[in-house]
Amino acid sequence: MPALQLSRARLPPTTEISIVDEYGDTRQQAIAAERALTVYLNKREIVTLMTLGDDPEALVVGYLRNQGLLNAASDLEAVQVDWDVEAAVVITRHLPDDLEMRLSTRTVTTGCGQGTVFGKLLDQTALTALPDTQLAQSSLYQLLQNLNAYNETYRSAGAVHGCALCCQTAVLDFVEDVGRHNAVDTLAGRQWLQQADSDSADIFYTTGRLTSEMVLKVAQMGISVLVSRSGVTQKGVELAERFGVMLIARAKGRHFQAINAQNRLTLDAIPPRPSHARSSKEASS
Repeated sequence: MPALQLSRARLPPTTEISIVDEYGDTRQQAIAAERALTVYLNKREIVTLMTLGDDPEALVVGYLRNQGLLNAASDLEAVQVDWDVEAAVVITRHLPDDLEMRLSTRTVTTGCGQGTVFGKLLDQTALTALPDTQLAQSSLYQLLQNLNAYNETYRSAGAVHGCALCCQTAVLDFVEDVGRHNAVDTLAGRQWLQQADSDSADIFYTTGRLTSEMVLKVAQMGISVLVSRSGVTQKGVELAERFGVMLIARAKGRHFQAINAQNRLTLDAIPPRPSHARSSKEASS
């Protein structure tokens, strides 16, 4: 089988502009890049993504994978990105039999900048059985601490979300982009293109909301623990229960809210309660 033809069209994730700050000083400030990239699948225009452009090949492969428009990594013949024409061309040996049906139905999601889900992916009732991953409270705290070493683009420019593939306390891969859906798609694309350490990931971390789209994409990657520093939506909870995904929402410092965590979360590092948060029994005594 011929080798995959893969461009390497990465661009810097930030650019600099001149700003005036609150002191009246003029200085250079890094800002997040935002570039349009139109995706073509076997010459068929699919979508235009807005992205940093930091890993465009992985982004488009992961997007098509998560939309159910690519069947397998082995089907890929070429992934070519040309920023001069703002286009990404993906050539595959096989297309889904129901491609036209999938493309005719789309759902605009709550993703940053509005994401899109083709077909009826949100109505799926079953996926490949997910592992019953266990997580200790102490491991969660250590993972959150380890993640502080990342977010390079956010620290310098803001305006981006970050996502990570993790194995318990270890961060295996970290991606930032202008939308959390782009970041998760890029990680899914890297799983296929690299087939490396990301295969051992058992926890997915995101800085964004735990929506139905995020839960679905993570479940499609075979991961059953989804952690976020942000909150969760009703549909996100519904899909997590349907697919067997444990959600850890609003995870910051020593705080978190675990959902669908029965017999999977070990509370081995319970922090002391604040003095003002006495139990009801204490308050009534």
